[in-house]
Amino acid sequence: MKYRDGVEAVQAAGAASGRKPIDAPQLAGSNINPATGLATDYLNHFNEAIMLLEMLSSCPDCRDDFLAWRPMSYREHFAASRFKSRDLAIAAYDAANPNLRGCLDTLAGTMTAVLEATRAAMSADMPPESAAVLADHAAAWLKPLVARAGAVINGDAGNGLPNAPQAVVDGLMER
Repeated sequence: MKYRDGVEAVQAAGAASGRKPIDAPQLAGSNINPATGLATDYLNHFNEAIMLLEMLSSCPDCRDDFLAWRPMSYREHFAASRFKSRDLAIAAYDAANPNLRGCLDTLAGTMTAVLEATRAAMSADMPPESAAVLADHAAAWLKPLVARAGAVINGDAGNGLPNAPQAVVDGLMER
C-alpha cells in the first residue's frame, strides 16, 4: 500500500464512520502512522513481556512479574494506557484498512498464544534453570513476530501478510 493511498483510506474510513474525519497531521503528531492508522505503542505490551522473559535467567524474581502479564487487545491496551492520544489511536485503528487490522490482530493473537502457553508451562515450582530456558525460547519466538507486527503498523509488511503468522508457527513446530 502506498503511503498516500493509506492516508486517504484512513481519512475516508474516518469520515464514513460518522465521526470527525481523521487527518494525517493529527495522526503523525500523535505517533500514529498516518498511512496505516496504527500505532507502534501497542507493541510495548508485548515488548514488556519479552523483556521479562529475557531477564529471567539473570533475575529469577522476574518470574512473578511475567506470570502476572495479561493479554490485551489493541483497543484494551490504549484504553488502559497513558498514551496522550489514546482515543485517537482507537479511532484510527477502527478506521484502518480491515486487512491491515486483521493482520495485526492475527500477529497479536499469535504472540498472545505463545505468551499464554509459556505462562501455563512455567509453573511456580519449575526449577529456575528450566524456566530460563523456556523463557529464552519464548523470547526468540516472539521477537520476529513483534518485528512483523511493527512492519504492518509502519506499512512495510509487503505481500502475503495473512500467511505470515501461520508460517512462523509452522516454523516453530518444525523445530
